[in-house]
Amino acid sequence: MVTTLYLIRHGETAGGDAKRYHGSIDIQLSEKGKEQAAEKAAVLRRYIEKATTSKHLSYLRDIQDNADDQNASNSSGLRAIYCSGLSRAVQSAGIIAEQFGLVPILVAGLRERSFGIWEGMTFNEIREQYPKEFASWAGNPLAYSPIGGETTLEVRDRVIKVISEIVEKHSGEEVAVIAHGGVNRIILCHILGMPLENIFRVEQDYTALNIIEFWEKYPVLKLLNG
Repeated sequence: MVTTLYLIRHGETAGGDAKRYHGSIDIQLSEKGKEQAAEKAAVLRRYIEKATTSKHLSYLRDIQDNADDQNASNSSGLRAIYCSGLSRAVQSAGIIAEQFGLVPILVAGLRERSFGIWEGMTFNEIREQYPKEFASWAGNPLAYSPIGGETTLEVRDRVIKVISEIVEKHSGEEVAVIAHGGVNRIILCHILGMPLENIFRVEQDYTALNIIEFWEKYPVLKLLNG
């Protein structure tokens, strides 16, 4: 069976004109963020309508030595939508879920990383007040974490546990997860087998859509930052 995960970042947040680490701070979507979520819902619907056929035709069925129809997804549409419990993700998930007649399922483990003393600060403010620390963080986010915040490994452990449980529960189905930029980057690095030092090499714009198919041998990234 092929399980499809639609991994989406939340929409733009209030005050989104300034790049800022909100982290675990609860903040609402901006009006633009709501529009972005509605647009992404329409994109997702169009993709899913064509997805089942594309799985049956995919060369990945031959690559993975499973060419029979039993390995194609048995899903006829999106079965569930999970999201972080932070408002920006909940609002985004609600807008998307409405298009599919679903109710988002809130999962605390999908929340954004806690940035400790940097939470609520803009990138420029951090550079000015903590220049050495910010340089260390940007250079190697695995070796260095914001003071008082979560480490990259701590975030990985809680997030990958949740994703693994979701994929196992929805084997052979299509499911969406609406989370955060930092969370998504860690998931994508894990899926691709990339060292976590490289999380900043993966971009995640507001309402970025990533499509991951979980085949029997290994997961395959179909779309990145769409």
